[in-house]
Amino acid sequence: MTTTQNAPLLEATTEIAATPQEVWAVIADPRALGGLSDQVWRTHVVGSDPVGLGTRTVNINRRGPLVWPTRAKVVRFEPHRDYAFRVKDNGTTWSFALEPSTRGGTIVTHRREAPQGTTQISRTLQDKVLGGIEDFDREMSSGMEVTLQRLKALLERS
Repeated sequence: MTTTQNAPLLEATTEIAATPQEVWAVIADPRALGGLSDQVWRTHVVGSDPVGLGTRTVNINRRGPLVWPTRAKVVRFEPHRDYAFRVKDNGTTWSFALEPSTRGGTIVTHRREAPQGTTQISRTLQDKVLGGIEDFDREMSSGMEVTLQRLKALLERS
């Protein structure tokens, strides 16, 4: 799978009035994240629980009438601190970094990284089917904000 051009780092941050342990309980379960994301509709964990380093998933993504699968693998798993998965199909790594806040909550930073670039097929699909690479990146950035807002609402109403 060849990659091309570096994709920009996308990042969103929020503070949630919940402990890192409470935030971790949601973000470290890929099945729960599916309902919080704008694009990832559902996630299936391949193999057995519990989720940890090396866990593989199949994600069902949607955007309007378009639906497509992606495959991912958990590449960082530091409880209550850092959770990241790499999407095999496009070469991106998505992560959540947790830091205790001074007010007793948690600062959550959601990132999309692709330091080696994204796959050619991913860039072609973004360009020809999903409205253009730059527009798709803006959509992903906005979606990250939505994910964090939904995560915050879920944890703060509990």
